[in-house]
Amino acid sequence: MTQFDSMGAIATADDSKDAVIVAQDVEKWYSNKFHVLQGVSLTVHRGEVVVVMGPSGSGKSTFIRTFNALEPYQKGSIEIDGIKLTPNMKNVEAVRREVGMVFQQFNLFPHLTVLQNVMLAPVEVRGWKKEQAKQVAGELLERVGILNQANKFPGQLSGGQQQRVAIARALAMQPKVMLFDEPTSALDPEMVSEVLDVMRTLAQSGMTMVCVTHEVGFARQVADRIVFMADGLIVEEGTPQEFFGNPKHDRTKQFLAQILH
Repeated sequence: MTQFDSMGAIATADDSKDAVIVAQDVEKWYSNKFHVLQGVSLTVHRGEVVVVMGPSGSGKSTFIRTFNALEPYQKGSIEIDGIKLTPNMKNVEAVRREVGMVFQQFNLFPHLTVLQNVMLAPVEVRGWKKEQAKQVAGELLERVGILNQANKFPGQLSGGQQQRVAIARALAMQPKVMLFDEPTSALDPEMVSEVLDVMRTLAQSGMTMVCVTHEVGFARQVADRIVFMADGLIVEEGTPQEFFGNPKHDRTKQFLAQILH
C-alpha cells in the first residue's frame, strides 16, 4: 500500500517506518482475578493498517482501548507518537489529542446537529474558532459522504450514517492514529458496506489505523498486517495472505474455520 505523509505526499521509506504506537509487555487484570492482557506487545508504524481479530473475550478490544487510556493497564509500557502513557495515567490528555476512536455504538450527542457534533471537540479541546471548526467539519462530512445531512439530528439518520458522523467527528481532532472497535457490529447488514467504504478510503489516504473487526473482506483488502489474539495473548500475526492462506497456529486455524465456513 502506498504511504502518504500528513500533507498527502508520498512518504519516503524511512518515514513509513516511524513507529506511532509502541506497546510493550502490556498486562491488565480485572478485579485482580481475570488476567485479560498477558504481556502483549505490538508496534504500529506510520501509515500502517493493522486489523486485530480474535474470538470474543480474547482481549482485543481491551488492548486497543489501552492506547488512549479508556482502559487502564497495570504493567508494561505504551507510547503514542513519542508520548509515554504510563500506568498512572500521566499524559492522558496529550495522548487523547493524537488518537481518534470509533466505537460499536455511535455515542453522538442527540441534542446537537450532525455539524455541531463534529465541531464540538475542535472548539472545546483544541480551541479553534467556530468558523474554522465549521469549515473543517463540513469538509469531513463531505469526505464521509453525508454533508447533505449536516443540519439533521443523529436520531434522524440511519445507523450507517451515524457511524460515518462518528468517523468524521474523530477525524476533526486531526489525530495521528485512528482506532476502530468493531465499528460495524451494531449495524444492519445493508449498512455495513457504507462504513467500510469510508474506512477503506481513510486507509488509502495514509492514516495509521488499528481496527478490531471480523469483516474478512475488509481485512483481506485493506490490512497491511493482521494480528490474531486469543486468551489475552497475541497468538499469530502476518500479512492477510499469510494469515488467511497459511495460518501457523492451531488456535488460528480453529478460529478461521469458524468465521470462513
